[in-house]
Amino acid sequence: GPAHLFRLAGKCFSFVESTYKYEFCPFSNVTQHEQTFRWNAYSGILGIWHEWEIINNTFVGMWMREGDSCESKSRQTKVVLVCGKSNKLAYVSEPSTCVYSLTFETPLVCHPHSLLVYPTLTEALQRKWDEAEQFLYDGLITEQGYKKKLKEIFEEAGLLRVTEEKEFEKQSKKTISLEFETVESCNKEYKQLSKEFKKIKDLLTRHGIAYKTNSGE
Repeated sequence: GPAHLFRLAGKCFSFVESTYKYEFCPFSNVTQHEQTFRWNAYSGILGIWHEWEIINNTFVGMWMREGDSCESKSRQTKVVLVCGKSNKLAYVSEPSTCVYSLTFETPLVCHPHSLLVYPTLTEALQRKWDEAEQFLYDGLITEQGYKKKLKEIFEEAGLLRVTEEKEFEKQSKKTISLEFETVESCNKEYKQLSKEFKKIKDLLTRHGIAYKTNSGE
């Protein structure tokens, strides 16, 4: 995300409402502590730093997910960043069960360009974004296709978390891909596999292990 926000890392900000004390530690977690003398007063995690929320090329909030369990799901919190005179946690609510909303004020986001996504990307990813913009302008992709490309760019940049299923799929493709960019790279891979195949054949023969091969493959 925006480099100027990294100075918030390692710091924590508190907010007390009614009998609860909330603590927000940017890029770390959000916790809640019940300020009562009950023997089972709640104290726990409302979310751990997970990813950004991005709307219209702008970082609008930080998602803290996978907090303590709550019924059949985990607690999660969205922290909205707004301009303020000092760094402080200003407001806390629970719009739906176990999903919390925090408003964090900071002078670090007062500049109109302070939360733009594009400037935080590498040149290579900026080029991908430019290309997607051009494709959309030329009518080569739909609005939905454009949003999908942007999501992939944000995931590659580490701004959005890639789902486990998608990560597994990506790794699988890398592992089993049989496509080669050039004939030369294909020949090189073929020679390497032939050597490995010969080694395995010799090893099996040496240990008297039977094997079958299909000469047509």
